[in-house]
Amino acid sequence: MAKIKITQVKSILKRPKNQKLTIQALGLGRINRTVEVEATPQILGMVKTVNHLVSVSE
Repeated sequence: MAKIKITQVKSILKRPKNQKLTIQALGLGRINRTVEVEATPQILGMVKTVNHLVSVSE
């Protein structure tokens, strides 16, 4: 599987609970924090949920 880098670019303040929990499950939580994960269908679905809060690069 390919690896992708996910960087949080916006705050999770005043966001719905499911978006906050998704950011936490991805291993993020602060602006400019980056994680590198496998591009599984589950991870891609999580990224789709919070795509307005994160930046994705391959």
